[in-house]
Amino acid sequence: MKQITIAVVMLFSVSVFAQTNADLKAHYEAYYKEMKKQGDVQGIINALTHLNILEPSVARKDTLAYLYLSEGKYMQALNTIGVEKNASDSDMNVEVKALALKNLNQPKLALEHYEILFKRDPNVYLAYEMADMKIQVNDLAGAKTNIEYGLANVKDDMKRAFYETQQPYETSMEAALLCLKGLLTFTENRTANIDAAIKLMNDALAIDPNFNLAKVSRQGLESQKAQQAAAATKKN
Repeated sequence: MKQITIAVVMLFSVSVFAQTNADLKAHYEAYYKEMKKQGDVQGIINALTHLNILEPSVARKDTLAYLYLSEGKYMQALNTIGVEKNASDSDMNVEVKALALKNLNQPKLALEHYEILFKRDPNVYLAYEMADMKIQVNDLAGAKTNIEYGLANVKDDMKRAFYETQQPYETSMEAALLCLKGLLTFTENRTANIDAAIKLMNDALAIDPNFNLAKVSRQGLESQKAQQAAAATKKN
């Protein structure tokens, strides 16, 4: 009799737990819909977190990480999905890892995921970002390959945003790639390549005379050239 009583209690407990779980899931699904309707990103994050605990889902995790990324919470995004490379990762998952690591100033780790994205869907925008980071980590041959790909495939209507001024601005992607090629050329040989680097800045400015980064870069290169000439004169 005692054993029967225990079995009944256990069955009742399982039934109550299942019912409670279903009720909680229904509650957070309704909460999620309401937060979406209100445009409350933190509320959406909270709802997805609870739903993922109640019913774990890879797709839900990826969405949660993407929302953290969109809110500038890069560590939380990576804590949600990790930083490891997995062949089964969705495009969204890889993109989140790449962008979060880039924004956390981890270009070497970010590039691992950018390479995966580029293999899946090669495009000019990814090529630019990869070249920029490869210059930072001194992979100059890799940067050159990405820039050449970008220049070979860029279209006239492609733009890139820049944020080094107080007011963000856009410029032609072709001009952006030429400017980056100029920086790469200078980095390859800071003495012998200075004129070639200045020419590339001028080529970028011929496309967009208001391209601030190219203007500033050209000024810096011209200053370097003047200093080199002064040093050579003094030496002679």
